[in-house]
Amino acid sequence: MSDPSPVLALIGYGAATLTTVSFVPQALKTLRSGDTRGISLRMYLLFCSGIVLWGLYGLLTRDGPLIAANAVTLVLSGLILERTWRARRPGG
Repeated sequence: MSDPSPVLALIGYGAATLTTVSFVPQALKTLRSGDTRGISLRMYLLFCSGIVLWGLYGLLTRDGPLIAANAVTLVLSGLILERTWRARRPGG
């Protein structure tokens, strides 16, 4: 999205902030506790893949809110995915 109006950009950043911030408490709780027993590895693989694609879409369309929100979410969800993956490995 090139040169969005300030109102559209504000709406986009507001939506990106709310959806990303809503994910942070659960991510921090999981990362602090290390408890990934209730997490579906398949779901997180799909989720992270979707986040990568949304991030790529944001980059290709130069959509700042999409880029920002997906960058933060990918870092957090990637950390959770990695911990979930390790916990499922034999000896993990």
